[in-house]
Amino acid sequence: MKKRVVLLVLFSIIIISGCNGSDKINIPKEVIDDEVIDSNMPVPGENIDEMIIEEVKEEFKWEYGGAAIPGKYADADIVDLGNGKYRMYYSAEPEIAGFKGQVYSALSSDGINWDNENGERIDEATFPSVIKLPDNRYRMYFQNQGLIKSAISDDGLSWKRESGNRIDTSNNAGLTLDSVLAPTVIKNGDEYIIVYAGAINEEYPEKVPNNDIHLFLWATSKDGLNFEKKGIALDSRNDRFKGWLDGAEFTRWDDGSLHLYFWGYKGIYHIEFDNSKFSQNAVLDFTTATDPNMMFPQDPPGDPTLAKINNKWFMYYGQHEKGIYYATLE
Repeated sequence: MKKRVVLLVLFSIIIISGCNGSDKINIPKEVIDDEVIDSNMPVPGENIDEMIIEEVKEEFKWEYGGAAIPGKYADADIVDLGNGKYRMYYSAEPEIAGFKGQVYSALSSDGINWDNENGERIDEATFPSVIKLPDNRYRMYFQNQGLIKSAISDDGLSWKRESGNRIDTSNNAGLTLDSVLAPTVIKNGDEYIIVYAGAINEEYPEKVPNNDIHLFLWATSKDGLNFEKKGIALDSRNDRFKGWLDGAEFTRWDDGSLHLYFWGYKGIYHIEFDNSKFSQNAVLDFTTATDPNMMFPQDPPGDPTLAKINNKWFMYYGQHEKGIYYATLE
């Protein structure tokens, strides 16, 4: 894959324009006033000859589609049922009345129209990641009370919690984690790979929308239950991500390569996994901001999940308190 596109641009006058308000991220006023643009961008009066502007990669032109599941829902994950049907699992957002970490599901044959299935699949289980096992059962990995746990199902509808934790906050990267969250799991050859966010209860040393730091860690397992922790998959403590990565999603691309999609303050990115290594040159694939160079746009797309349906790639993402939306790539 090509590396991300960068442009070297000479500036003499910089005009800074604001962004449309929304509610995906509650950005403090001082952040909007002072830090709404990429920190690489010069401010008026500075004598800077050149700068790097990040653009959405031309190779991945995702086209906005609309709402797939409207309402206060997020954190989608999709399983191919193998019969021309796809099941989407998705979570209630905490803003709903009576929130208890409910997970729901819906079916579709075209990726656009989704029919809700009755009832809840499971509760106290946010950020579901569901895989089909070699014995045709299903396993759901999810976040619960700052830990990553799992449940098993024969039909993908009724779930039984499995004992123990799949991932806790201990790690071999020297990090003091407050919690682990938002897992994604894929079977690669004879092992399972999990990537998850680790939350550090510290503020990033710049004005940013969130009060803690998220980065990605990973682990592997032979049985999908007992994981060996490997360390940091992608660090956010840099000028590129400013302390925030979340909602990772493993996807096997058309050529067999493994892509890890996720979201940061600007929008949805991906890196690649090969030979037990994660690439570090993340590509910005999709943003709903009118200016892709804006560091903190209001309401960026979050928590992506991808599926190829009828020879078309769908990317589903959350829009806070609005629902799960999608974009397509042919």
